[in-house]
This record gives sequence, structure tokens and C-alpha cells, in this order.
Amino acid sequence: MSGGGIALLALGAHLALQITFVLRALLRPHREAASRAAWILVILTMPAIGMAAYVLFGDTNIGRKRLARYRDVIATVKLRASAALTDGGADVVDARYRHLFRVGSSINGLAPMVGNTAEPFFDTDAIFDALVADIDAAERTVHLLFYIWLDDRNGSRVAEAAMRAARRGVAVRVMVDDLGSRGFIASRHWSDMKDAGVHVVSALPVRPIFLHPIKGRVDLRNHRKIVVIDDRIGYCGSANCADAEFRVKARFAPWVDVVVRFEGPIAAQMQYIFVQDWMAHSDDDLTPLISDVTVPAGGDGVVAQVIGTGPTVRATAMPEMFEALIHAARRELIITTPYFVPSDGIQSALCAAGRRGVRTVMILPRQNDSWIVAAASRSYYPELVDAGVRVFEYPDGLLHAKTLTVDGEIALVGSANLDRRSFELNYENNVLLQDAALTARIVAQQEVYLAASHRVDAGEIASWKTLRRMWNNAVAMMGPVL
Repeated sequence: MSGGGIALLALGAHLALQITFVLRALLRPHREAASRAAWILVILTMPAIGMAAYVLFGDTNIGRKRLARYRDVIATVKLRASAALTDGGADVVDARYRHLFRVGSSINGLAPMVGNTAEPFFDTDAIFDALVADIDAAERTVHLLFYIWLDDRNGSRVAEAAMRAARRGVAVRVMVDDLGSRGFIASRHWSDMKDAGVHVVSALPVRPIFLHPIKGRVDLRNHRKIVVIDDRIGYCGSANCADAEFRVKARFAPWVDVVVRFEGPIAAQMQYIFVQDWMAHSDDDLTPLISDVTVPAGGDGVVAQVIGTGPTVRATAMPEMFEALIHAARRELIITTPYFVPSDGIQSALCAAGRRGVRTVMILPRQNDSWIVAAASRSYYPELVDAGVRVFEYPDGLLHAKTLTVDGEIALVGSANLDRRSFELNYENNVLLQDAALTARIVAQQEVYLAASHRVDAGEIASWKTLRRMWNNAVAMMGPVL
């Protein structure tokens, strides 16, 4: 064959491959139109880079075997779980907010539960003081799951408390994300815990990059923070197991977190999510822990519902929850989040809230540990501010708290950010709650952040240089790809 024929054949093969990737992007399920368009643009304009990137990051792929394992575990846990976790519950919710909890129930099948007490923590050391005290008082089980666990003061305190509990006969199980906690897994505390009888598991083991397309994407992570002690105490919030100084990213410190300590039947729902994660990565059958749960009839207290999302749950689950909450606001909506790269639906919902007269407040960190997210986030400011949303940036550390409050009565706390990573790629856990007193305490802390923050108004946005606007918008345009 002549040189020209070989070149023509190579060109034909290249075009066929390019068309294959374009078709794959078009046919990939559960992807927004903007995401499809972004991928197709990358594949057509930068073929070699675009196709390689799609192989690595185009599909939400955790690997066929892992996906099958998760689905089997989820089905088994759901089948064996106590009916008390999943049945009824609507009558304990104010009629104005039942639709919100129905959205929550549609995600994991878990019902809103009454009879809980709750204590919010806004200081990192106070969080871990309470947690260590609860572990030291544990009698039967201690279950800990963190995305990041650092070998620092608080990380060491919790590890040592876990070892003390294991040595006195408590069943202690520790799960960390294999990427987020890679330093801790390599530390002496990890091996010391195993020697002390603590059962340890790393979630979503990182594979060599060449196995990435087959075994699953390396950037699909377990971002959850779950603590369950003796089936009656549960912690949910934004804090990793680490000091506020967060020494791996010290220049952005302190990390500013919100965690709520719950006591009551809601802990069994946190156990439900933990059991799924644990059984997906080990051969232990923990379903007896959730098969005999009773809930007190009637009673007062915080109404709460656990919401666990991730790549093995429907792709729209987390954005649907956020959108429902935003649309439910009638007087006031306050959101804190470190990472803001919204879906089109969430951006539209926020703008609609501002335009209909709801006091809509967004508080984000002034300095973000991700320059990509920082640029993308600010590309959304002009539309938000024009719609009447009040946008603030917090200067005193990385505002890492993930909180959303509605009309002083409803709150969502947990690990999920308002970004596409939390929506599509990460395993997240949150608690949706109805309680005026608890929500008021969270709102009061949101107002503390607000008082320390700088408002980004229309005048400041107008002063941004053209180059900065172009940069922000260019990064945001790639948000559906990233």
C-alpha cells in the first residue's frame, strides 16, 4: 500500500474512533445536556486528549465487579433491614415539608424518624472531645467512617480511643477512603489498630492508572463521614478525622466544620448506610445490626432522615434533594458550602428563590483549596447577584461546613457539597431534619459566618477585569467534564 493509502486508512480509523467516542458521550445515561456538549466539544477539538480523557473520566465507572457487589449488598441490606427504618414516618413531619422527606425516602427507602435528640458542634476540637468520650463509653459497637483521617492530634486521639475500646471487647470497625486517607493507612496507627483488634478496611482501593478504565475511576471516592456507637449515637457532618489546622493543606487552615451528634433511632439509619459500605468491601455480614430495630411510638424530639448518595444510587438523587429544599423556601434560605459548581437546575432554583423575595444567602470560602473550583464558583456569581441572591465569601479559613437551612425549620447537614463531584462521583451522607430549635442553632452559626464575611456585590463583580471573567467562565465551561 502506498504512503497516501496508509495515511488515508489512518485518517479513516481516527475518524471512526472519534465518532465512536462522540456516540458514547451521546448515549451515556444520566448525563446533563451541558455535560454531553462539553465532552463532545473536547473530543472534536482535541481528539487525542479528549478521547484519552473520556476513557479515564468520561463514565461514572466503579468497575463491573465492584458495581455488582454494591448492588447485591444494597439489595441484601434493604431486604433484611427492620421495617422500622423504612415504613411510615410521614405523619411525624409537618404537612408543609412532607414532600421534602418523600424525596429523601425515594433515595434510600429510609423513612423520617422521630424521637431523636441532637447537639450541633461548631468547634473542631469540641467535636472530637465528644467523640472520644462516646467511644470510651461504648459497650457494644463503634463504627467509624471518614474520607480523610490524618495522623495528627485529633486523628491520633480517635485511633487511640478505638484501640482502647477494642481491647475491652467492643466490636470496633474503621473504614477510610483509600485515597483520601492514604497517609494514615501508611502510618503506625493503622497497623497498631489492627494489632489491637480493630477491624480496618480501606474503601475503594486505588488501582494502577492503566487499570483505571476497567477496574473503575480512581476519582470516585467515599467522601462520607459516619460515626455510629452502640446503635444509638450517630455523628453526621463535614469534619474529617483531623485537626482544624489540617496540616496537609495548612495554608488554607483552619478548616471550619459543622457536625451534629444525634442520639436516638436515627443512629440506626446511619448504621444502615455504614453496613452497606462495610459489606461492599468485606465478607462480614452486619445485617443483624439493622434487622431488629424498634422505634418508640409517638414522642417528641428532632425528626430526622438519613440520605446516602453515590455512584450506585440514582445519579440525580443529590441535586434533586438540593433543588427540592431550595424551592421549598418561603422566607429564608441560607447555604454554606466550600465547593460550588451547581447543576443548571440548582443555579436556576437559587435565582428563582432570590427573585421571589426569599432572603437567599450563599456563604463560600474566600480562599479555596481548589483553584479550579474557586474560578468556576465565581463564574456563577453575576447571575446569582443579579437575581437578588446575597453572595458572601468567608475569609477566616476554609469554610468547610456543608449546611442548608430553610425558613428556620428545616436543615440539611452532612458531607455533600453543591458541586458536580458530590452529585455524580462521591459517596456522600447527609441528614435531613425538621426541628425549629436545632435549626435555629445552625442558623445562628451561619449568621456568625455571615458577620465575618465579605459581600460580593454587583459593583465588585463589575470591577473584575475581562481576563478574570474569561478565566472563570472558561473553567466553569469545563465543569461538566471535570
